[in-house]
Amino acid sequence: MTQEEAYSKIHEVSTHFPAPGKLIKVEPYGNGHINDTYRLTYSCEPAKRVILQRMNADVFRSPEQLMENIGGVTAHLREQILKCGGNPDRETLHFKISDSGKNYYVDDRHNYWRMCDFIEDSICLESISSPDDFYQSARGFGRFQQLLSTYPAQTLHETIPHFHDTVRRFQALKQAVEADPCGRVKSAVREIDFAFKREEDAGSLVHLQKSGQLPLRVTHNDTKLNNVLLDKTTRKALCVIDLDTVMPGLAANDFGDSIRFGASTGSEDEPDLSKVNLDLTLYEQYVKGFLETCGGNLTELEIETLPLGAKMMTYECGIRFLTDYLQGDTYFKISRAGQNLDRCRTQLKLVADMEQKMDAMNAMIQKYKKLFWQKPSGR
Repeated sequence: MTQEEAYSKIHEVSTHFPAPGKLIKVEPYGNGHINDTYRLTYSCEPAKRVILQRMNADVFRSPEQLMENIGGVTAHLREQILKCGGNPDRETLHFKISDSGKNYYVDDRHNYWRMCDFIEDSICLESISSPDDFYQSARGFGRFQQLLSTYPAQTLHETIPHFHDTVRRFQALKQAVEADPCGRVKSAVREIDFAFKREEDAGSLVHLQKSGQLPLRVTHNDTKLNNVLLDKTTRKALCVIDLDTVMPGLAANDFGDSIRFGASTGSEDEPDLSKVNLDLTLYEQYVKGFLETCGGNLTELEIETLPLGAKMMTYECGIRFLTDYLQGDTYFKISRAGQNLDRCRTQLKLVADMEQKMDAMNAMIQKYKKLFWQKPSGR
């Protein structure tokens, strides 16, 4: 499909959602790995902008369930934000209802589309320019967890089954190594060996949840820095975005994914591993922001397993990148050959560094646990 054909299709799809005026501009937006995202501008006073996305049905096999999750969670967030005296139009996403009566539209090729308001005067950071940026992202995701602490997590659909089942992720890696469909195992021997030596670690959080020691929460499951909007003026946490993977999960997973992405001293696909380490200053800023917003809603064990969550989400992401590389780069978008292998290597380097710094990571958790958590009465 040419760009002209694609934009013609976007114009057609947009007519199935309420429009505040004439559509005058369409532009690609963001740099997400999964969905196709566009920002649309309408001629009205003042000009109105919205986000239009085509959901990737190859990744999200049950888009109706995905949008049902999003609808329920955003409605709950709006209600809770209003109770707190906040502004739900800026502090959570608002999805439009299409002429089908749903919060999505299905076109003649069975593509699923959705539209939400663009939150003006906000910024989305791809990298941290100061420790306070990371602290604010922690407050954003912590508040998200806190506002949804009363939402029945068990009612959510698991739109990507076993998404953070690290045991299954490890088994998928083993199968990819055994099959070696692209002949790439020989180029990743050290990474495979590193991952296999930590097979027992893969089940640590999974087993705690299955045994009932860790409760299921409403979790975001993609808590990267760029999924929290900051207010353009105050630079404070404003709104959590990209809700595709909102599902039942563990607080440690959300915490851990933030750390593995945001507290690294190198980019996610940095070829020079000497540049990749865990920044303990950034880690502490995140611990502080996260626990001061949601620490009172977590159990003691949840708080104490947060550092383990950081290690396990980094390990899991590393073996996912490695599996995808071995299978021919079929899941994560790449812009160059070997990019997924580089992504794998940065994650495994971070795992090794976290193992060396785990005592310091645990000490920081204890420090802020004393400030922001109280043992429930009667225990």
